[in-house]
Amino acid sequence: MLISILVLLGIFFILVMMGVSIAVSIALASVSTLMLSMPFDPAMTTMAQRLAGGLDSFTLLAIPFFVISGYLMGRGGIAKRLIEAAKALVGTLPGGLALVNTLSCMLFGSISGSAVAATSAIGTFMIPTMEKEGYDKNFSTAVTVTGSILGLLIPPSNVLIVYAVAAGSVSIAALFMAGYVPGILAGLALMIVAAGYAKKEGYPLSDRILMRAAAKKLLQAGPSILMLVIVVGGIIAGIFTATEASAIAVIYALVLSFIYREISINDLPEILLKSIETTAMVLLLIGVSTGMAWVLAYENIPQAISDGLLMISDNPIIILLLINVILLIVGAFLDITPAILIFTPIFLPVVMELGMSPLHFGIMLVLNLSIGLCTPPVGSVLFVGCAVAGTTIQKLIRPLVMLYAALIVALLLVTYVPFLSEGLPRAVGLIQ
Repeated sequence: MLISILVLLGIFFILVMMGVSIAVSIALASVSTLMLSMPFDPAMTTMAQRLAGGLDSFTLLAIPFFVISGYLMGRGGIAKRLIEAAKALVGTLPGGLALVNTLSCMLFGSISGSAVAATSAIGTFMIPTMEKEGYDKNFSTAVTVTGSILGLLIPPSNVLIVYAVAAGSVSIAALFMAGYVPGILAGLALMIVAAGYAKKEGYPLSDRILMRAAAKKLLQAGPSILMLVIVVGGIIAGIFTATEASAIAVIYALVLSFIYREISINDLPEILLKSIETTAMVLLLIGVSTGMAWVLAYENIPQAISDGLLMISDNPIIILLLINVILLIVGAFLDITPAILIFTPIFLPVVMELGMSPLHFGIMLVLNLSIGLCTPPVGSVLFVGCAVAGTTIQKLIRPLVMLYAALIVALLLVTYVPFLSEGLPRAVGLIQ
């Protein structure tokens, strides 16, 4: 078993360091590990079967639809309307533009379902605006990057759907409801730290907005925010499934973009092509990660890790702390989708033995791995933020550390206070 673990991890990390894509690295590492137990042909056949089987899910059909709706939202003028609404809500508070940035990223990230899209769409506008108002560019970029990842917790969220598939027994509607309070909590933690830093640095306050003007901006953003109500509300009410809701999201985003006159029929081929490219990458990662998860189970690696953790301690506080540390390290090197599919079958049995529900663990897992998206050396959102702002990761470290600390505090609260994840789903009758 030790040899299997060494072969799997060794080949995977060597290939990644050589610049091979994550999906290919996972597939080759999995096949190589299988070849320790069976000949080449059966190993290849088994991996191919598991890859195809991992994609044979009606629930996963929601992902391409949410990807399309995200691209439509990004091009449809929705980002700037959300920014104006955020300005009306928090723009006049200390560190106003930093708070506007965080809130806008959270809103757009939840609507589009993509942290990268939120960083690009909001950052392109907010980072230059904040710099023009006297804010440090690196601080502005750090705020954008950390705020964008919270959209992965606030529904509709593709990664929560992926977790539901990996866990196998978790309601998507319950997961969606469970993400609200932790996502908002993490957002508030970021806002408090950003406001304190802005006040310390003496960044200027924004001009006060008249009540009438604020109401107008909120009204203009209303149709964009209404999509969240329709999609999530429809799922919770049992009117449609998550997959059906994703198709409705596409229709709604398309109609809204045409009403705003931000896109035309001629823009649709490009949007669809980008959506196909993104969907293909995500689904390939899901397929090969499902294959790797099967290889891990075949080699009894999850059971060995579970036994090892419980040998270290039977204290739930210690075990959950160890799991969080491991996942934070994993998130720095592995994208969130394969990480969820690979580590859910490893750690879910452990936490369930400690009394943690799959719902609570899913929220903890997604928040933890989301932090990895803004962590060097592989954080995809971090690289997008640097590209948008025209800065480097090294210059972001100082402002990023304090925001990172705020996210860790939020993560610990979510880990050790089950009510934050389970309270809302229980209140609406989605769990007992």
